[in-house]
Amino acid sequence: MKIAEIKSRLRGDVGREIFFYDTVGSTNAVASEIAAKTVEGAVVLADTQSKGKGRLGRVWVSPPGVNIYMSIILRPDIRPRYATLITIMSSVACATALRKVTGLNVTIKWPNDLIIQKKKLCGILTELKTERNKIIFAVAGIGINVNADIDEFSEDVKSIATSLKNETGIVYSRTEIVAETLNEIDRWYKTLKVMDRDTLLSEWKRLSSTLGREVMVVTGQGTLTGLALDLDSEGMLMIKLTSGEVKRISSGDVTIVR
Repeated sequence: MKIAEIKSRLRGDVGREIFFYDTVGSTNAVASEIAAKTVEGAVVLADTQSKGKGRLGRVWVSPPGVNIYMSIILRPDIRPRYATLITIMSSVACATALRKVTGLNVTIKWPNDLIIQKKKLCGILTELKTERNKIIFAVAGIGINVNADIDEFSEDVKSIATSLKNETGIVYSRTEIVAETLNEIDRWYKTLKVMDRDTLLSEWKRLSSTLGREVMVVTGQGTLTGLALDLDSEGMLMIKLTSGEVKRISSGDVTIVR
């Protein structure tokens, strides 16, 4: 990746400061360590991760030289109850950027996955430091499978994951994708900062592959099955159970049933 070229392509403030590493444990961990000492919109970017993180403590497979692993430091002046909107914002920005660069029909599966043909292309992990009902900083971690050969992954990963190269046979410029993603993050973060939730949620819904589908949601309290109806104003998923009751889901693993 060419950092100078990434910066030359930027149209906003996000990414004006980029910390690039050949290898890190995880970009989110590094971003959390330096957040207090750097500017908002600073980016931690790595060629590979030895301890890449997914949601719920899962491992994010991070081979060198082929994919994108980056974390963005943000300081939104919003209450922690709206923190899910940071993930919503990041997913809209990433999906928009990938659609622009590749022309592929990238969609969003709540809460944090970008999907092509029912397989996972990108994951987003948002982590916060809060104090007295205030967000001190947020780290938006983004992992995108760009040029990875999925056949080289383990069987359990291969069954659920894909990459841009896997879908098209094209080797993509990681530099171009990073720059376009940071430009879209900059644009949609401005929308989040003024709490224009209608615009943000409307775009998420347009890009969603979750709403209107029968889903199974595994939460800390158990498993629910129902129709994914909508997102509420905080970005929570509303599902209608077979009993007719509507449940508001703050976090969980979603599987599209049909």
